[in-house]
Amino acid sequence: MAIHSSVAGNPSEPPPAPYATPMSESGVLEVRLPPPTTTVKKLRHRLSEIFFPDDPLHRFKDQTVSRKFILGLQFFLPILQWAPHYTLKLLKSDVVSGLTIASLAIPQGISYAKLANLPPIIGLYSSFVPPLIYSVLGSSRHLAVGPVSIASLVMGTMLHEATSEEDQPALYLQLAFTATFFAGLFQASLGFLRLGFVIDFLSKATLVGFMAGAAVIVALQQLKGLLGIVHFTSKMQMIPVLSSVFTQKDEWSWQTIVMGVCFLIVLLGTRQISMRNPKLFWISAAAPLTSVILSTALVACLKSKLPGIQTIGKLPKGVNPPSANMLFFSGRYIGLAIKTGLITGILSLTEGIAVGRTFATLKNYQVDGNKEMMAIGLMNMSGSCASCYVTSGSFSRSAVNYNAGAQTVVSNIVMAATVLITLLFLMPLFRYTPNLILAAIIITAVIGLIDYKSAYDLWKVDKLDFLAAMCSFFGVLFISVPLGLAIAVGISVFKILLHVTRPNTVPLGNIPGTRVYQSLHRYKEAIRIPSFFILAVEAPIYFANSTYLQERILRWIREEEEWLASHSSNNLKCVILDMTAVTGIDTSGIDLIIELRRMLNQRSLKLVLVNPVGGVMEKLHHSNILDSLGLEGLYLTVGEAVEDISSSWKAQP
Repeated sequence: MAIHSSVAGNPSEPPPAPYATPMSESGVLEVRLPPPTTTVKKLRHRLSEIFFPDDPLHRFKDQTVSRKFILGLQFFLPILQWAPHYTLKLLKSDVVSGLTIASLAIPQGISYAKLANLPPIIGLYSSFVPPLIYSVLGSSRHLAVGPVSIASLVMGTMLHEATSEEDQPALYLQLAFTATFFAGLFQASLGFLRLGFVIDFLSKATLVGFMAGAAVIVALQQLKGLLGIVHFTSKMQMIPVLSSVFTQKDEWSWQTIVMGVCFLIVLLGTRQISMRNPKLFWISAAAPLTSVILSTALVACLKSKLPGIQTIGKLPKGVNPPSANMLFFSGRYIGLAIKTGLITGILSLTEGIAVGRTFATLKNYQVDGNKEMMAIGLMNMSGSCASCYVTSGSFSRSAVNYNAGAQTVVSNIVMAATVLITLLFLMPLFRYTPNLILAAIIITAVIGLIDYKSAYDLWKVDKLDFLAAMCSFFGVLFISVPLGLAIAVGISVFKILLHVTRPNTVPLGNIPGTRVYQSLHRYKEAIRIPSFFILAVEAPIYFANSTYLQERILRWIREEEEWLASHSSNNLKCVILDMTAVTGIDTSGIDLIIELRRMLNQRSLKLVLVNPVGGVMEKLHHSNILDSLGLEGLYLTVGEAVEDISSSWKAQP
């Protein structure tokens, strides 16, 4: 038995000589204090565990000054790591994948900009500059950067509360660019300060519900384009959207409906083909751009016969105009810009990092979450000065990028170059592109966000997680997208508080023929030990749960005594608390132990603690509670506690 593995404060430091012999004179393993450590060292170790769990500076150890300088540049500019080893073979793969995702990024960029109530050209601008910046700063090889549906929806919804893109287009653009700047500032700050754990408050369960609810709302909003409705609600709740659809039936255009449904069926069909046979990924990747070309050609050739079909209209040619002069940092709308930036920043960051890590796992390489936060943040801050709105890594484009054989982020550079050619020479061709095809492309893209399988798995595995997902889902559908996100975060925090304030406690019994003690409810063969009640506490003991634990432990003892009385068994003499899973304790927790011991002493019951970890052991020692427990009050294992105390009872006359 390696005692230091249970109680040492720093496993990497060997224990001093006095701790090398864990056996007491009675032959029982003693629970020892961790090696003495100064408060400064403890604080430094704790902060290191919080902010630097991956030890990012380990590569700099024992290196020369010049080598450290090179490693530092590579740390902040990942392109310097792979660029010297780049080959023509890798370039061929990246060119193919870059052209492939460009065919998807161009129509999606235009579509998502419309979703954010922004001019379509902004979507193309956002598919040009941000990918170039990410290719220098990003650590993922497969992340395809550009506008994403959920962030676009949230931005459009929140900004529309203050102004309309139709009434005040200049102000709306200012708000969008300013919100993008604050989104990037927030993202980069999280990475620089290594506060990435903040986004972990969006649990998988709440994200499943939120994404599904947002996907439904996005899809319903596209009925405006598919039906040809001109006057449509700007609200993002399910009931107002459906109400607007049916109250504006006189604006429905049968030509728009027929063409839109046909293209939607084609897009959904190609998506199904690629899902069933991943080798045919190129079919669904090429389908959006092909549909744009075909629909544009049809409308251009038959515009006199299809007067009811609405089109994008004329788009300006040229590269991104500067927009730094459009950012504002004071005034009436600054609060809305910051709030929109924070929410869209969290959503886009969560999606980008999740997508990057997903494909990194498939290719067995690591993505540094903090580097990604800084890369995405700086990308958005720079983009806000170049007429771009919030961008991140898109799952659909990244999946196409991965399946197309991308090897490095050069595929993003190729995609950006393709978008540049489009901006310079091909913009007049989009003049007759119908809005219906953009609606069909968005519907096809967001359908993938409705993850039925994950929702079903949540129901099977954790009903509370499923409830959280459903609350988030219906919150988005019937209240609003931002409040739906707030509900999702609130439920995640509530779940954490529930686990912290109501920790699990389990009565243990002995597995016959072994020294193993396990749950009496989980293992039917486990048996009670006469005169002992053994209880495991499976959480840290803090001020938030100490009162609950005291009440619950006393109830366990009462129920155990009632069980013993009903079965005519021996009276209870000793209560053993297994503290193996108690990873931390504060002064309220220590007061709980003291009060519990006092109350049990009044009832002639002995309290024994088993295997407190190093930090807990140290605090118990400094509180002088160990002296009051005595020699038979602290043991390394439950088995030794039972055997030693039983032996002492037998030795008594």
